Amino acid sequence: MNVRISDSQFIEVWNVHQGAQAVAKELGINVRNAHARRRAIEARTGLQLKAVPPHLQDITTLTPVQAAPNHVRHGIDVQSGTVLVFSDAHYWPDETTVAHLALLQLIKELKPKAVICNGDAFDGAAISRFPRIGWDHRPSVLRELQAVQEALGQIEKASPRGCQLIWTMGNHDARFETKLAQSAGEFEGIQGFHLKDHFKKWVPCWSVWINELAASPTIVKHRYKGGRTAGYANQMASGSVSIVTGHTHVLAVQPVSNYSGTFYGVQTGTLADPNGPQFADYTEDNPKDWRSGFAVLTFHKGRLLQPELVQVCGEAEYEFRGKVCRV
Repeated sequence: MNVRISDSQFIEVWNVHQGAQAVAKELGINVRNAHARRRAIEARTGLQLKAVPPHLQDITTLTPVQAAPNHVRHGIDVQSGTVLVFSDAHYWPDETTVAHLALLQLIKELKPKAVICNGDAFDGAAISRFPRIGWDHRPSVLRELQAVQEALGQIEKASPRGCQLIWTMGNHDARFETKLAQSAGEFEGIQGFHLKDHFKKWVPCWSVWINELAASPTIVKHRYKGGRTAGYANQMASGSVSIVTGHTHVLAVQPVSNYSGTFYGVQTGTLADPNGPQFADYTEDNPKDWRSGFAVLTFHKGRLLQPELVQVCGEAEYEFRGKVCRV
């Protein structure tokens, strides 16, 4: 520790930069010592030295994500409570999965502040850019829409009063509007030509920022990096944030620690059955390193605790918090 720097000098520099890296550079100390000095001053004096998250330090004018145009981002504040995040439901006519029933149970039990459908609730098999495989059966867009409406309607009914319902767009969800934009562009703006037109209670966006102005916000979006280790890669590429993604159908939590703290890369699995009819033909009945389930995010004083996973483990069973539960 550089003892030649008085507390008052350190506080003055900190209040200018509001970040350990910039303070360390100006004072000629390492980042670890800057963090330690800040904590020591706060403990001795009772002051709170405000820190601006690194992802915001270069932004001179901050526009709240809630005001972002075109439903690009949606921001929520959760100081205490839970947020349930599921993805890749690929809802299919006449199919109800164990994971979906588990989600309904835990919504009623945990009474979350928000439920986030993190992409690909709609599969869009009939409007896929990929050709049919043989004579595989693909339900019509109408039947798929009805299946999604029924499933999300059950979530709406199970959710407590005041619970926010948010839907981040997935690549399969995008098939709906992409097909219409390519084939019937002249009908732009007409009611029903957007997927969100059919789900009035769900807020559409590309990403959700939870506690955006906290020292470590949590970002929820359908996909970023790909592959089996996407959770780790997502966090490493995102900086001092935790990030929750779907898309890979992998169910996992990867903690990453550095001088700024501990952050999480979370993958939310699939709410579908990995062996369901949606996937049977194009996976050619190969083994799939996928898991059916979803994630539970718990916040305490605005801080994300280690995320928990709900994982299907039997025909009518799922694992959660060290117990096997039945639907």
